[in-house]
Amino acid sequence: MGSTTDKIKGMANEAAGNIKQAAGKAMNKPEWEAEGKAQELKGEAQQALGKGKDAVKKAVDKV
Repeated sequence: MGSTTDKIKGMANEAAGNIKQAAGKAMNKPEWEAEGKAQELKGEAQQALGKGKDAVKKAVDKV
């Protein structure tokens, strides 16, 4: 997967996780909140992976 794809999927997962957390709070469903938090963290990790790939590519391009 490319760095841009990782970042886009990460943003989507983070947004979906935030929505799931909000729905869980509104409907008093702690399991939804937990699932949402996990999905948000997954999204943040995906974005970090994409940024890491960008950094590696920049370093390789300089050489």
